[in-house]
Amino acid sequence: MNLDILRREFQYRTARSGGKGGQNVNKVETKVEVLLNIAASEALTPEDKALIFNKLAQNLSKEGILSRVNQTERSQLANKQLAEKKLIRLIEKALIKDVERKPSKIPAFVVAHRLESKKMQSEKKSIRAKVKTSHDGGFDLFFHGQFDFDI
Repeated sequence: MNLDILRREFQYRTARSGGKGGQNVNKVETKVEVLLNIAASEALTPEDKALIFNKLAQNLSKEGILSRVNQTERSQLANKQLAEKKLIRLIEKALIKDVERKPSKIPAFVVAHRLESKKMQSEKKSIRAKVKTSHDGGFDLFFHGQFDFDI
């Protein structure tokens, strides 16, 4: 990617911006939008264009134009420079190729630790389970009036 050629391909749009500036805001167009047609760019290789189209699909217009806006400063020149930096930073970030992950095996001690913790959890749960008695009724005999006690 050649930055000099890329900067020459930028197109600019200006508008009145809101925010600080007093009456200056109402009469001077300080908001700047920088536009770049990715498909028509000569500074980008076909490989670069494909990466940008894939990674920045949500930032592109239907025509394939990438744009950034800045309106924080009170002068048009400062906003223009900041918008250019934003757009260049976005393009550079998109051109970084993702490193392919190499699949690896799960270490044996990790598997053993997981199985041991599952076994301990199972033992905890089994201790909490209701105790089943071998004879039918258990303590229910007392509560159903089988025993007569004077209280």
